[in-house]
Amino acid sequence: MMASLTVRNLKESVKASLRLRAARNQRSLEEEVRIILEQAVEPEASEFGLGSRIHQRFLGLDADQMVLPDRPVVTPESCFAEDC
Repeated sequence: MMASLTVRNLKESVKASLRLRAARNQRSLEEEVRIILEQAVEPEASEFGLGSRIHQRFLGLDADQMVLPDRPVVTPESCFAEDC
């Protein structure tokens, strides 16, 4: 079941701005407000660490699907140790 929400005492300028935004996005005013509210309560990507986001991105991939190209062995050009 879907819920309903009534917003009272909304400034006319806010309502007008929402109407314009909805028209630019080719949506009804109601749909535009619904999308804005949904986006406002969705967890932001920054709430999750990089490792968690990478894990979510590749979750469900089989290891056989992740073919890695051969990489050349890189040797350092210079040595900063005292015994070089």
